[in-house]
Amino acid sequence: MGLLDILLGRSKAVPPNLDQLFSLPSAAITLETAADYRPTGSGSVCFKAAEGGGFSTLRDEVDKLLALDNGKFTSTTDSYGFTWLVRETAPDDLETLVTDLHAVNTSLVDSGFGTSLLCTLVTFTNGSQTMGLVYLYKRGSWYPFVPVGTDRRDNAAELQIKSVVGADLRFEPDLSRWFPIYGAPGL
Repeated sequence: MGLLDILLGRSKAVPPNLDQLFSLPSAAITLETAADYRPTGSGSVCFKAAEGGGFSTLRDEVDKLLALDNGKFTSTTDSYGFTWLVRETAPDDLETLVTDLHAVNTSLVDSGFGTSLLCTLVTFTNGSQTMGLVYLYKRGSWYPFVPVGTDRRDNAAELQIKSVVGADLRFEPDLSRWFPIYGAPGL
C-alpha cells in the first residue's frame, strides 16, 4: 500500500482464507453449548458472475462442478442475480458440509473466479430461530445473520452470537458490513 492509498483512505483488501471454513465445526460446539444453536445441515456458496463471456465460462464451470458431485449440490438464483450453490447434509455432519463447501470455493478460485465469490453461508437453529454464519470472501471474516421476517433481523441475537463464538471465528469488526441476506437458501 502506497502513500497515496493512505492519504485517500484506501485499504488493502484482505485475501480470502478459505481454510477459515474449517474453524466452523469447533465454533459450532461452542455455539451449541453456550447458545443452544445447532447446525441444520444446510450450507451454500454465493457468487455473482459478470455479464458476457466471463459469465458463460463461469456458468460452464459451475455446471461441470454440479455434474461431478453426484447430485450433492443444487443451484438457485435469487432475485438480485446471485447464484447459490446449496448443499444439504445430515444436521450432525457439519464436517462433511464444510469440506464440500470448501471444495466448491477452491474449485471456483482455482478456475479464476475468486473475484466472483461473495460469501459462504452455514445455517443453525435453536428450535425457534434460524441463524446463518456468513463468511465474507473479500473481507476474510465472519458475521451472524438472524432474520425475523421478510425484512427484519434480530441485531441483539447477532451480537450475542458474536460474543459467544468470537474467539473461535474471525468476526467482521465493521458492523455496517453485516449485510442482510434475506431469502438465502436455508434461512
